[in-house]
Amino acid sequence: MSVLDQKNRVPHVRATRDNTNRRPPVPSFRACSSFRHLLLLTATLGLAAPGLAAAAPTEPATSPQAEESAFAPWGVNLSGRNMDILPGNNFFRYANGTYLEHLKIPPDMTSYGPFNALAELSRTREQTILDELAAHSVAAPRTTEEKLGTFYASYMDTAEVERQGIQPLATDLAAIRAIEDMAGFAALTGTSPSGFQFAPFSLGINPDAKDPTRYALNLDQAGLGLPDRDYYLKPAFAAKKKAYQAYVEQALTLIDWPDAKAAAEAIVGFETRLAETHWARADLRDPQKTYNPMTLAELSAKAPGLDWTAWLQASGLPTRSLDHRSLIVGEPSAITGEAHVLSTTDMNTLKAWLAFHLVDNAAAYLPERFEQTRFTFTSALSGQPALPARWKRGVQATNTAMGMALGKVYVQRYFPPESRAAMQKLTADLKNAFRERLRNNSWMSPATRDAALHKLENFEIQVGYPNTWRDYRSLAVHKGDVYGNARNGVAYEWHYWLVRLDRPVDRNEWDMTPQTVNAYNNPLFVEVVFPAAILQPPFFNPKADSAVNYGAIGGVIGHEMTHSFDDEGRQFDEHGRLKDWWTKEDAERFEKLASRLGAQYDAFEVLPGVHVNGKLTMGENIADLGGLTLALDAYHASLGGKPAPVLDGLTGDQRVFLGWAQVWREKLREDTVRRLAVTDPHSPPQARVNIPMHNIDSWYKAWDVKPGDTLYLPPDQRVKIW
Repeated sequence: MSVLDQKNRVPHVRATRDNTNRRPPVPSFRACSSFRHLLLLTATLGLAAPGLAAAAPTEPATSPQAEESAFAPWGVNLSGRNMDILPGNNFFRYANGTYLEHLKIPPDMTSYGPFNALAELSRTREQTILDELAAHSVAAPRTTEEKLGTFYASYMDTAEVERQGIQPLATDLAAIRAIEDMAGFAALTGTSPSGFQFAPFSLGINPDAKDPTRYALNLDQAGLGLPDRDYYLKPAFAAKKKAYQAYVEQALTLIDWPDAKAAAEAIVGFETRLAETHWARADLRDPQKTYNPMTLAELSAKAPGLDWTAWLQASGLPTRSLDHRSLIVGEPSAITGEAHVLSTTDMNTLKAWLAFHLVDNAAAYLPERFEQTRFTFTSALSGQPALPARWKRGVQATNTAMGMALGKVYVQRYFPPESRAAMQKLTADLKNAFRERLRNNSWMSPATRDAALHKLENFEIQVGYPNTWRDYRSLAVHKGDVYGNARNGVAYEWHYWLVRLDRPVDRNEWDMTPQTVNAYNNPLFVEVVFPAAILQPPFFNPKADSAVNYGAIGGVIGHEMTHSFDDEGRQFDEHGRLKDWWTKEDAERFEKLASRLGAQYDAFEVLPGVHVNGKLTMGENIADLGGLTLALDAYHASLGGKPAPVLDGLTGDQRVFLGWAQVWREKLREDTVRRLAVTDPHSPPQARVNIPMHNIDSWYKAWDVKPGDTLYLPPDQRVKIW
């Protein structure tokens, strides 16, 4: 899966503020994706709710006890099935239908499923840790534990936050009001990576895709407040755009910005012009097209309208070597277009735009009226009825600033060593299964097959937590200074990567915290990473039947491994370099197979008139098909030639398929479904179950699927890639 942000590419853009999206939803396993983002299970697919031993409740259970009692003794919630549906007509509904019929999405969430349930469990555990540490908060904390406790305690001190009002914004607002020309605009927006100020472009530090031993600067399109350019340009999202403009006006009103109504109209018009220059998300999945090295002089010539030297200097980049640095520009035409829009927009609009986004970025650290105003808009966008409780937002804020510090304590308390050992064995089993698949691949030439096997052998697999932990000594935290603490957290993160820019790449760095319910593939490191928090039921259950574990976490492992050979990941060689190592004929055969699979997803209707985007979701779809196929192979190999036991009348293969389906038993709000159809590189839950399965021959035998069943595909129409 992959880490998602505005650009949908691999690897994850480090230390970059995502200027296009609102704060992301709680992480969940599924978002794997493309170049500029690590391949991982995304948080948008929704965590499927835990199953029940008897009738499903009207409210989801989220306690550890409820999680464990939700499944049969061998790991599957049999009562959640809808036995009135034939597996061959809709396997997703057969496996999960009764459960989903009774499931209610909690009012403070946009979806609910296993990802959400485990994320909620992780949050409550983090709350326990932080409550204990907050009881010993100090005015000037020194140790990491004191900083965690003081940061959280300050956030939870709502009386002090309300007392300070908008005073914390004063300095940043004054800097915006003081802008007189484009030189001042460049100087201020250049500081955005280290604070709450906003910028029309995204600046990040990542391993260089063509030389992943060194870091490179990445420059990408940004500047939008709505989730995607389509929200500005397509009539289907006109109501959302109108709600956004109302939010802009309300946010400006809260800071007494002059003529907020007219300013809001001008801001949305300005962002619409920016959106017209942006590349579509599906186009951002091509790692070759998004790798465009430019010197500062070349960038200035191709994108006049902004003083790039001043902008980069303001970010903190060393001045002495700036003229000799190159940047990897992701979307050249968009950067040029955005610079032109900037140069032709009046300064009053630009200043109002910066003021609004400053408020938007900082809303969580200001009096509650700011967060409530912001939530009114996000509710209109997602359909979520209720704002999460203050403590949940406090846990999120602390994670944003000190996620790895909190993760270290989390692992010590909640991740048993035996889980790590068991997971390492499973990953070895999946790797062996992949090796056999590659050896017996029928459409690859010997040269490409040998290179693919070599890449597989170079895989590094990390489980639970990173090999080294971050040092937070340089992060300043002060009791009662919620805004300042959060801003210091942003600055710490940017400086953390800034000092690494001219050093060798640190391969011990993780792009997720251990308490994140997700997983990812980093093609530049040729590695897959499985954080501790996802290694729990229903993904991984030490007490479950092995077939269920192979179908669930085994499918996840296989998914992540397959990402190294999906339509994007395959373009990176055994050393993680963006390099063409395929023969032309093999590449053409791969593209034909991928196109056939993409057509199946294009035909899938999420809502009436709303279809999956097979091009945008291609990488995740290939990884789902490959992951489930490898999980089945690994399970068969684990039997050692012995017959699989039958449990509750279900064969081993049937339990593998149920293990995978159970992971995706998720319900989403309609507005969220519509948003994800445009923004998410993952397909919806039902497609992630039904489409991979009806391409796997063993599924037909396991469930006696015959011609005439809705999901039946003739053998010659089933797609087999890996």
